[in-house]
Amino acid sequence: MADQGTSLHSICRWTFNAGQGGFLPADMRPQWRSSSFGSADAIKLVADEIRPRLPQHVELGIELHYDAEVNEDNAEEIRDVIRDTGMTLAMITPGAHFHFGYGGVCSLDADERAKANEFAQKTVDLAYGPLRDTWTAEDTRAPTLVLWNGSFGYDMASIAIQRMYRNLKENIAGLCRYEEQKGGQLFIGFEPKPNEGHPAMLIPTVASGLLFWRKLEEEYGISRERKGINKEFGHSEMIGLDHVHDSVEELDDNGMVHVHLNSQGYNDGISLGGPGKFDIDNITRINGMNIAIAGLMQEAGYLRWKGHDIQPRPYDNREQAVDRVVRSVLSWEACSIAARELDNRELLHQLELRKTAVAEDMIRDAVMDAQKRFDEMYNA
Repeated sequence: MADQGTSLHSICRWTFNAGQGGFLPADMRPQWRSSSFGSADAIKLVADEIRPRLPQHVELGIELHYDAEVNEDNAEEIRDVIRDTGMTLAMITPGAHFHFGYGGVCSLDADERAKANEFAQKTVDLAYGPLRDTWTAEDTRAPTLVLWNGSFGYDMASIAIQRMYRNLKENIAGLCRYEEQKGGQLFIGFEPKPNEGHPAMLIPTVASGLLFWRKLEEEYGISRERKGINKEFGHSEMIGLDHVHDSVEELDDNGMVHVHLNSQGYNDGISLGGPGKFDIDNITRINGMNIAIAGLMQEAGYLRWKGHDIQPRPYDNREQAVDRVVRSVLSWEACSIAARELDNRELLHQLELRKTAVAEDMIRDAVMDAQKRFDEMYNA
C-alpha cells in the first residue's frame, strides 16, 4: 500500500495531440503529429518534462487506449519505456468508439456485438500479456480497466433500448469473467457520460453505473469487488449534476476505483463552460468543490490513481500544453493540502449552529490557502 505521503497521479496519452480539428486548428502543435510522435514519445515527455516539475511525493502513471495508442505491434516498446522511466500502467481502456458506431457490446447488430466483445478481450489480453510487467496487483496501484460509455449509446427512442441494456449486462458480465480467468487483479470501472459519441448513453450518471454493478451481482453473480466508477468531474458537470454528491455516492458504495480530474471550466468563476456545453476537458481547478471532494477522499482512505483527462486549449502551443498538465496536478495537490488543513470539526460545528456564513468564510479561506500552496509548488 502507498503511504499517506504518496499521491498517485496518472497522465493520459491522448492529451498530447497536434490539435482537435473540426472547428478548431488540427495542427496547432505540429511536434505532436501522430505520424512522428507516438505513445512511447509521449511517455518519455511525461518523464522528462512533467515529472521534474512536480513534488517528490507525486508518483506518476500512464493511461492508454487500445488499440489507437497501445496495441500488439507497439506493446513491447511501450512496456520497455514505461519500465525504463520508472512509471506504471495506471489505466487501460478499449477504444471501442474508434471502431463501433452502433452500440459496441450492447449493439443490436450481432456481428458488431461479437467484434466489440473480442476487442474488449484483446484489451485485457494486452494488460495481462506484454504490459504485465508495468503494473502491480497491489490494491493501491493496480491499474483500472475503464469502460468508457462512448460506444454504449443510441439516438432513437424505442423499446430496443431495453434490449441494448440487457446486451450490455450480458457482455460486461462475460468480460468480467474473462478478466477473472486472467487473474482478477485489475480494477474495472464504468466512466459515466450523458452524451458523446451518441445523443443518449446507457450509463449516463454515477448512479447509473453503481446500479449496473449491483444488477450484475444480482443477476450474473459478478462480484462487486474491484468494480465501480471512473468518475470524471467534467462529465457530472456537463449534465448539471453535483460532482461532490457523486463522490459521496461512490465512496458510500465503495465504488470509486479511478478518478478523472478535470473541469467544465465554469466553476472557477473565470472560465466559461458548464452544463449543456460540449466536453471541454479543462484542467483541474482550485475551488471549494474540489477541496470538499479531496476531503471526502481523505476521510474514505482513497489512495488510488487520480487521472488527468484534459485537453490543451485550441490555441496552446506545445510548451503551454505541457504546462497545463503540470498545473492540473498541482491544483489537485493544493486542494488536497487545503482539505487536510481545514478544521472540519469546527466547520461541522458552525453548520450545526446554522452559521452558514461563517462556514462559507472557512471554505473561502481554504480556497485562498490552496491557491497559495499552488503558487509555492509551481514556482519551486
